[in-house]
This record gives sequence, C-alpha cells and structure tokens, in this order.
Amino acid sequence: MSSILGILVSLGLLIALAYRGVSVLLLAPLMALVPTLFSADAPLMASYTQVFMPALGGFVVAFFPLFLLGAVFGKLMEASGSASAIAQGIVGVLGTQRALVAIVAACAVLTYGGVSLFVVAFAVYPIAAALFRQANLPRRLMPATIALGAFTFTMTALPGTPAIQNAIPMPFFGTTPFAAPGLGLIAGAVMAGLGSWWLLARAASAKARGEGYDAGDADDTPATNMRPTEHDAPGALPAATGLGTPPFARAMAPIVLVIVLNYALSTWLFPAMDTHYLAQDKFGSTNIQAVRGLWAVSVALFAAILLLVALERPRLPRFKDTLGDGASAAVLPLMNTASQVGYGAVIASLAGFALIRDTVLGIAPGNPLISLSIAVNVLAGITGSASGGMSIALQTLGATWLAMGNAAGISPDLLHRVTAIATGGLDALPHNGAVITLLSICKLSHRQSYLDIFVVAVAIPLLALAAVVALGTALGSF
Repeated sequence: MSSILGILVSLGLLIALAYRGVSVLLLAPLMALVPTLFSADAPLMASYTQVFMPALGGFVVAFFPLFLLGAVFGKLMEASGSASAIAQGIVGVLGTQRALVAIVAACAVLTYGGVSLFVVAFAVYPIAAALFRQANLPRRLMPATIALGAFTFTMTALPGTPAIQNAIPMPFFGTTPFAAPGLGLIAGAVMAGLGSWWLLARAASAKARGEGYDAGDADDTPATNMRPTEHDAPGALPAATGLGTPPFARAMAPIVLVIVLNYALSTWLFPAMDTHYLAQDKFGSTNIQAVRGLWAVSVALFAAILLLVALERPRLPRFKDTLGDGASAAVLPLMNTASQVGYGAVIASLAGFALIRDTVLGIAPGNPLISLSIAVNVLAGITGSASGGMSIALQTLGATWLAMGNAAGISPDLLHRVTAIATGGLDALPHNGAVITLLSICKLSHRQSYLDIFVVAVAIPLLALAAVVALGTALGSF
C-alpha cells in the first residue's frame, strides 16, 4: 500500500506543479523519484540511472527523426509564408460569412500536412483575428476555433496524419499511419461536425444577445515574443522578404507530398522491398512491419522539406537560421515527452503498479479497447500531454494490450486507432501546454475561453472515442 500511496502522491504533485507552470523536463525525473521513497524494493539512484534514463533514451532513439523533421518542416512553412498562404487561401474561398468554418479548415489542412500545431496557432491567429473582427464574432470563441482545427481530428483521428500522436503506436503494434482508416474518418467526422455545430451555435447565441467582437483594450497582434511553455515548440510570424506569400497551389504542394508519399511508402514501397537484413542483431532483430510506419513518415517529411526549399528558397533569406530554429524547436518537446516516458517506466517498475495495472486491465476483461481507452486518456490528462500519456501507457502495457487484442481477435490497426484517438481527450485539460499557449497567443484567459475549448477538444473527442470503441467492437477494424 505504501508503494501505491507514493504513486498517488507523485501523480498529484506532477499535476499541481505542471499546472503552475513548472517545466516537465524538471518535474518528470523529480516526481519519478518520489514514489521510490515509499517503496522498499526501489532504490532511488538505481531507479534513476537504470530505469528512468534507459526509457528516456529509448524514446529519443525511436522518435528523434520525427520530432526533428516535423519541427524543421513547420519552421520552413512558417518562415516562407506558405502556412499563411494556405490559411488565407482557404479563408478566401469560404468567405467572411463562414469565418468559423474557414479557420477550422485552415488549421486542419496545415496540421494534417505535418505543420506543428504551435506553428499553426501563431500563423493563423492574425488571420483569425481579422476575420472575427470583420464578421463581428466574439473573440472568446477564437481559441476554441483554432483548437478544433489543430488539436483534435487532424492530430489523432484522420488516417495518415504525420502527427507524433499517430506515429507513436506504430512500433508497438506494427502498424502504419493509415491504420483503421474507416474508423478514423468516422471519428474525425464526429469531432469536426459536432465541434463546428457547437461553435456556430455559440456564435448565433452571442449574436442574438448583441455580443460582437469586443476586442476591448486588447492588442490583436500576435505574441511573437512570448516565452513558450514547456510543451511548446517556439513560434513566430513569417519573416518579411518583400515577396509576399507564395501562391496557394504552390504552398500546398509540400503538404500534398507528405500525405501522398506517406501512404505510398507505408502501403506499397517499403513492404515490397527485400528487408530481411532487419532480422540481424545489429539492426535490432526487427522486421519491416515494425518500422515501415516510422520510415514512411520520416522520408515523407524529408522529401517535403526538400520540395519546400526548392520552391521557396528566395522567401527564406535566413535559411540557415531557420533550419537551426527548427532543430532547436524539436529538442524541448522531444525531451519533455521522453522524460515523461522515463517517469512512466519508473512507476511501472514499482510493486504497487501491479495492482493498478491489474485494475485497469480488469475493466471489461474481454475487450482491451476499453481499458486501453481509459488508461491512455487518464495518463494524458495527468501529464497534460497527449504524446506523453500515450507513451507511458504503451511503454508499460503496450505488449499486454497487443496480446489481449490478438486473443480477442482485435486487429493491431484497431488498437492503433483507438490509442491515437484516446490521447485527444483529457490531454486538453487546463494545465495542457498547448491550451495555455493558445490562450496566450489570443490574449484571452481560461475564464473567458476555456469552456468552449473543453467542449471541442475534450468532451466531443471523448464522444468520438466512445463511438469508435463501440463500432470497432461490433464490426472490427475497417
């Protein structure tokens, strides 16, 4: 019981201190040591050097290329003006009368194409502010509108998204980014449809009360000099080059390449290659099923970076600096998530965790999708991080869920999609770094805007998850 008490104390401190803005990079190793003080079978220093650090290092080894390439691609899209061009192009097509839908669509296209949600928030905010003012929509709805497009269905549900939340399950289940595409599309439709309905209803209600943009004394310029929180990749507006933004079609080309190449590589090219050498010890004694997803996303992002540079080099006068900024922006999110993985490994090594594990796995024992959904969501909520919560859950119980799924006739693709969707619910509680950053960019408070963020980024994704679990249980993966 003392071990369980230590785990609970550690989790409580992690939540409380993360909410107060203490860096997760500091919190994770410190909070991992707290429960060892309550456990006779967990030496403090051995838990740190032999459990925490190897787990942290393993995550870095597996996912460093995705974090690096994703951050560099996002920075280049931002600095070249391509992200702004895409947002402006979508807004131009849909028009001011559909301002809410236009901003959601712009954010969705950018994030589905591989641009970091933090870069999207910085790039889209000036456009959203102008559009909301022109349409006389309440400013308080702006964060939820951006969150719906950037933090929900394109992050977890849509098949093929290069988001890290869709990549982390792949080596555990031997799947690709396009796992269970039908269920992913259904979940995405639920999130996008109900989220848009909620925002439109809230806007109509505000209009009936005579509430408009009401900027007050707030400055509508983006907070480009704001220090990012511990979950952030730093962002800034595109540098002025005098060339303006690129044409919409050209700006979209790297986005399209990511999606098409990702699918072609993971579905056709890599599986058709002779990769028997992967079974050798020096290559990790693995197989193409375990690595094809990571390979495909990495190659697709790298190819998109090359295409973007070839198309927009004149719009990148600080090219080397931009590459350096992108590389730097990858490090903090990577290390934050890796530290959370190390924290989870220490928790999993404690005797008290066995009771917690058995309790979680005992929920609907014939259907691992339910215990998987609950565990991932709760851990994402505790850590304030979708990727962190997912990583802890899969590192500790991924093999168990895969074995349970095989025994129950549940495909790895379905396990993958449920895992990814489950990260996008409780992760967006008030202490989440992305939520805090978004509110700061929009110069609004939790009191003003969090209710709508909660509905579109927490409540509705949980409904979508329930729908996917029910359909997957009844129909299997499709």
